[in-house]
Amino acid sequence: MLTKKKSRNTLFLTLSVLLLVVLALAGCGSNNKSNNAPTSSPANNAANGGSSANAGNEDNLLNKIKTAGVIKVGLMGTYAPYNFLNDNKEIDGFDADIAKEAAKRIGVKVEFAPQEFSGLIPSLQAGKIDAIISQVTITDERKQQIDFTQPYITNQVKIIVKENNNSITKLEDFKGKNIGVGLGTNDESYLRNEVLPKVGSFKIKTYDDVITSLQDLNAGRIDATINNLYALKPIVDKNGFKIKAVGDAIKSDQAGIAVRKNNPEFLAALDKALTDMKADGTYKTIFKKWFGEEPSAE
Repeated sequence: MLTKKKSRNTLFLTLSVLLLVVLALAGCGSNNKSNNAPTSSPANNAANGGSSANAGNEDNLLNKIKTAGVIKVGLMGTYAPYNFLNDNKEIDGFDADIAKEAAKRIGVKVEFAPQEFSGLIPSLQAGKIDAIISQVTITDERKQQIDFTQPYITNQVKIIVKENNNSITKLEDFKGKNIGVGLGTNDESYLRNEVLPKVGSFKIKTYDDVITSLQDLNAGRIDATINNLYALKPIVDKNGFKIKAVGDAIKSDQAGIAVRKNNPEFLAALDKALTDMKADGTYKTIFKKWFGEEPSAE
């Protein structure tokens, strides 16, 4: 009896040891798999600033636009010959043609989003549009908010008065007068920050579009406005306004395509499109189409 009992105990002990060995080996295998597995996914690496090769490229704005096949461009739509609604109720003009050509060279179509000038930069920053191509003057103040391509046009700004007004020929004559200007434009900033302190008191009235400001000028509700001659001619010709430009140009502005900050790939693609269309003559063709003359050398 003792021998049988001892045999059973020895067998039980042997089985227990074997079971422990099996469990230990299984645990080691599991640990090895854990040690060899990646500690995080590529997506987590990208989110944590890791070195996922494609994460940045997949997320940049240029690739999103190419994937969608559309670039959303903000403009006024009331600023002929730069951008306006033509007889077919389509957005047309110099800015519109520049936008279409740039989009084509990127490999997408353009979708226009017309709105008041004062709302364009907020819309861009909110991601409602991808770019602004609407005579946005390049300034140091705006560069703090948005990025610009190279300039795509230079405009000469002059004083505009009624035909029978001979009392205003220079900025100093603005004192005590009512002067109209586009709301949120570089011209408004220029009047408030540079002209007003030098000239003295005059009243500034702001407008959401050029046509209304010229209507008020023509009717005598304001004494003068400032704008560039390219913008004025088609409006004056169409409406028969009795107004004129006086004196020398008071300043020269350069407009660029505006984009949200921190989108270097998209900005570079637009810059390349502008450079290429200037080099191959496309830009000159567009310019002559809308202004009847060749662009000045920059």
